[in-house]
Amino acid sequence: MSGPGRTESRTGRIRTEPPIRTRALTKQYGDLTAVDNLDLEVRAGEIFGLLGANGAGKTTTILMLLGLSERTSGAVRVVGFDPARQPLEVKRRVGYLPDSVGFYDDLTGRQNLRYTARLNGLSGAVAGEKIEMVLDQVRLADRADDKAGTYSRGMLQRLGIADALVKDPNVLILDEPTTSIDPIGVVEILDLLRGLVRDRGVTILLSSHLLSQVQSVCDRVGIFAAGKLVGIGTVAELAARFGEEDAHVEVGFEGTSDSAVAARLEEVLGAIPDVTEVRRGSHALEPWTLVVRPADAAIRVREAVLSVSARDGLHLTSIRSVTASLDEIYSKAIRAAGLSSGAHRPPSKPAAGGKAVA
Repeated sequence: MSGPGRTESRTGRIRTEPPIRTRALTKQYGDLTAVDNLDLEVRAGEIFGLLGANGAGKTTTILMLLGLSERTSGAVRVVGFDPARQPLEVKRRVGYLPDSVGFYDDLTGRQNLRYTARLNGLSGAVAGEKIEMVLDQVRLADRADDKAGTYSRGMLQRLGIADALVKDPNVLILDEPTTSIDPIGVVEILDLLRGLVRDRGVTILLSSHLLSQVQSVCDRVGIFAAGKLVGIGTVAELAARFGEEDAHVEVGFEGTSDSAVAARLEEVLGAIPDVTEVRRGSHALEPWTLVVRPADAAIRVREAVLSVSARDGLHLTSIRSVTASLDEIYSKAIRAAGLSSGAHRPPSKPAAGGKAVA
């Protein structure tokens, strides 16, 4: 037996297609190539971050995935269907939150959702139960009967997610979901996305230009610039590919305010193989940093720290490897692709006073 998203091998085993897959996907506008030979796979049950500056081609890619824009060439499969040829099948299974959400201001949140439910063939008690469930999921039940025109930007984004969830999608695609939201609202949105994957098994594709938010919530990241995917993987995998030659291990010890203890620690830690530098914390409560080269020796160094601490009676309180920041990784990936990092670098934080683009 086979069907959309499922193929049967010669051995009779069912292979499940990734929810999103593109091959050599290209979109041209005259002489401008907005998306250039994009090969992308988003796995089931993950949050995938498509990271790039404004104008990198992220929204154009999303529109092709949804069947809202025709590709110039290449292949696309979303939940087992070709969006260009079977757009309605894709829309039934994919929830979409654009970067600027539009609702009827004079209708309540609940009324807006009931309207969406009707568009998706849901009515009566079935629609009511579904609406109550998604309102509870996005934590808007207490404001559901207030008019949408009174909602904050963060509340509108949560209502937008509820709107996308009404049809119980397999995949959720979010285009810049936290733009122009206050820090508390951002935390709420990101927590909500983690919960959707955990509780409903939804696959999420999140497009963003905000480095810190992508790093905090996404399982894997695709770095997008000038229409090209220049790097893909977990943050740790991208760090190994584009990060520094050094790794960093943070360690904490009791008694570092005592100069004799600190000197002894520096001597012992500095003698560990592959540790090239020991950096003291700026005050007694701040951890120390061990600079490790080569970077893949970090695991051996952590094990050595545990060993010498036990052997010499050092009071180790904490130890962890520090992954390169996505900011550093992004800049290196752009340079490695032969692009200008200044022209394509997304900000780590949203600019003050920024507004969503419709």
